[in-house]
Amino acid sequence: MPTYLSPGVYVEEVEAGSRPIEGVGTAVAAFVGLAAKGPVNEPTLVSNWTQFAETFGDFVPGSYLAHSVYGYFLNGGGNCYVVRVGADGGRNGQSGAGRKQVTGKPEALVGGYRVVAKSAGTKKITVSVAAPEDDKAPDDRFRLVVNVDGKPAETFDGLTTKKGGDNLATKVSAESKVVLIEEVAQGSALMKPDKGETELVAPAPEPAPVTTERLGADDYVGDAAERTGFAGLEAVDEVTMLAVPDLMAAYEQGAIDLETVQAVQLAMIAHCELMGDRLAILDPPPNLSPQQIKDWRVDGAGYDSKYAALYWPYIKVFDPATGSNRFVPPSGHVAGVWARNDDSRGVHKAPANEVIRGAIALQTNLTKAEHDLLNPVGINCVRSFPGRGIRIWGARTLSSDPAWRYLNVRRLFNYLEESILMGTQWVVFEPNDDALWSRIERTISAFLVNEWRKGALFGLTPDEAFYVKCDRETNPAEGIDAGQVTCQIGVAPVKPAEFVIFQLAQFSGGTSLVSE
Repeated sequence: MPTYLSPGVYVEEVEAGSRPIEGVGTAVAAFVGLAAKGPVNEPTLVSNWTQFAETFGDFVPGSYLAHSVYGYFLNGGGNCYVVRVGADGGRNGQSGAGRKQVTGKPEALVGGYRVVAKSAGTKKITVSVAAPEDDKAPDDRFRLVVNVDGKPAETFDGLTTKKGGDNLATKVSAESKVVLIEEVAQGSALMKPDKGETELVAPAPEPAPVTTERLGADDYVGDAAERTGFAGLEAVDEVTMLAVPDLMAAYEQGAIDLETVQAVQLAMIAHCELMGDRLAILDPPPNLSPQQIKDWRVDGAGYDSKYAALYWPYIKVFDPATGSNRFVPPSGHVAGVWARNDDSRGVHKAPANEVIRGAIALQTNLTKAEHDLLNPVGINCVRSFPGRGIRIWGARTLSSDPAWRYLNVRRLFNYLEESILMGTQWVVFEPNDDALWSRIERTISAFLVNEWRKGALFGLTPDEAFYVKCDRETNPAEGIDAGQVTCQIGVAPVKPAEFVIFQLAQFSGGTSLVSE
């Protein structure tokens, strides 16, 4: 309290009795994989596809990263973090990821013509279009000068775009020792080129296929202290989803075996369990039948975690790198569906029965009987329905604990825990007494009432949906002496209607006449 030493009127600002808790973000994905360019082992925030393409390059053969990020944004994803691994130094010092092959010769467009150097030398080559030396030459005639390192090397006078011996493309290509000229346009586009000088420049090189032959598990997992791999994401608290699509690219190329795949996925799960606020979206090995994916899930991998989910099968999407369609792991598109679901309905709604945008077909179209085998073991299937598109048809974690069976329950608790954690930082170092306990109760209760009103909690009234207890019973003297404040919170999450059952019965109908 301030000290007043002289008569007067004083104005004081006082803090409110309780501070509202704001909900944290629930849909920020992190992708780890191989890219054509960009920072290596540095979590980089990307907010749209254009930013990704500018920072990490476009679609490249041998990598799923670009397809996963594109699918994420296409399906409604917002911010995400991208970690590029393997470039210029994999397990054995060089992976080849992102290197480009320069094969083109210097070239330039001059009007409707392409001028190409005959050799890929390092000399500077320019071509100049000027008026012919003969002042009485027809208007359609012109002179072309080929310059090498700033000095005229060849001169072709009296050229024309018309067919014949003096045709620009025909004469120069036949007689020049420096350049070739070819038509790239037709008709009116082959008019006399404009006057001026144009430099031949080497074309942008095409990206080489990303190779994974020198990558190992350590490149994906990384080290938290050195901020490498997905372990480096420990420093990025916003992340709520983790996907490593290029793990399967390495497996398909024979760089790693199935045991290494499992080792990396176990590390993903361990990372998410350590952080406690994010889930791993796992991809299965490619080209598995329903029986094979079941055997891999149960007998091979055998994961058991409430912080991981598995989706199958692969989805077919358009591949701009080849101009055809290809199958890609579903994790990136699924992460986008999670984000879209959170934005439209809320994190409490199971991210299932949602269309996967951009999916053309599935690697396997399974039957209901096959689905009956996969759903109970936590394999979230992607199915195609006539007239309803390709949809996610499962919402389970990989946990054997029935309390954490459903994804939306785990993600809701992550959201509640993180929101309460961030929204009660003001409590630290406050006087540990009844007044503080009451303020904590009011603050958390107000937050949970709002969540109940959104439909995130089960119950007709707030009392049925949750409870908050912070008083002398939860805070005995020994706890106070230890500097601790204990608040007990219980919530009843809404679980999905996974099995909808309509019970139909036959009865004898009749009519009754009511007389007035």
